[in-house]
Amino acid sequence: MIIGLPKEIKDNEFRVGLTPGAVKILISKGHQVRVETGAGEGSFISDEEYRAVGAQIVADAEDAWSAALVVKVKEPLPSEYPCLRQEMILFTYLHLASNELLTKALLASGTTAIAYETVQNHAGQLPLLMPMSEVAGRMATQVGATILQKNQGGRGVLMGGVPGVAPADVIILGGGTVGANAARIAVGMGAQVTVLDVNYDRLAYFEDLYNGRIQTRKSNAHTIEEAVYGADLVIGAVLIPGGKAPWLVTRDMLPRMRKGTVIVDVAVDQGGCVETSTPTTHSNPTFEIDSIVHYCVANMPGAVPRTSTFALNNQTTDYVLLLADQGIGALSENPALQLGLNTYRGQVTHPGVAETFGFKYMPPTEVLPGQK
Repeated sequence: MIIGLPKEIKDNEFRVGLTPGAVKILISKGHQVRVETGAGEGSFISDEEYRAVGAQIVADAEDAWSAALVVKVKEPLPSEYPCLRQEMILFTYLHLASNELLTKALLASGTTAIAYETVQNHAGQLPLLMPMSEVAGRMATQVGATILQKNQGGRGVLMGGVPGVAPADVIILGGGTVGANAARIAVGMGAQVTVLDVNYDRLAYFEDLYNGRIQTRKSNAHTIEEAVYGADLVIGAVLIPGGKAPWLVTRDMLPRMRKGTVIVDVAVDQGGCVETSTPTTHSNPTFEIDSIVHYCVANMPGAVPRTSTFALNNQTTDYVLLLADQGIGALSENPALQLGLNTYRGQVTHPGVAETFGFKYMPPTEVLPGQK
């Protein structure tokens, strides 16, 4: 199979979909890989490194997009929509529940679109989302600590405090992978950390792991209000796989929060768990509403692209190889990949996406060849 690797064009997105190591594996199995020139530069991977393992370096993005299987990191942008077509398998992060325009473009083109973030294994884990959630969670605390500085618009609070002065009060909404990694860094920086989640088992996990160093609260409207009104930093770490994130912090809550409080909404890829969140970029990452600083960058791991690229490829390469070897047939053979299928030949094949936009949902088992 011919596999295409276009260069990412999202603002300050420096990750790349395949490392030279992944390309080498694909070529050793008899596949061809077309790499757009400069695709790896943001992760300090040169064209020469790709060429050395047998990749073909192509000058135009269209040459990479013309492949049967296109591997990316972030969702296609409108300028790339003309490259979408029915004969293509697109494998990347999509987050369609927050992007109706892209959803319609994929349906109109008939593209087979498989989203990293909805590939789900037999244990219910999201293996292709997990590495970037780990990065984003750790970054959320680092970024929040920086924005808390007065010169960045924050409350002027040091995360760990100093003797005689209280540390920052950090509230983490959601105890999954993002929340756990955000908590890890916040505790390491000496902050006072509270994690809220609806799952008792997750709260028990934090209690056992940190032996009381972290406070845990069962998440509901009342406890969320109590927590965020006294917060210095709020990290939104909520995930509904394939669906839109619920609003846990509403617009009318902001005036009752401390001025200069920082919100880092990691859930912004899926619409955000804060009502006032709108996607921002690394070039212009923050905005203020009611003196509350919002950081809502939709591709946070893109700021540490080398770490992120290699972490992502550790998880994606085996799935890319399955798709290269078996094509569409891999979706029928592999249940995890099948759960990642979001659109197929003009049909919405993920229930969360269909529900968000009111589109008809077609189960993959009813549309994939050999599944009926």
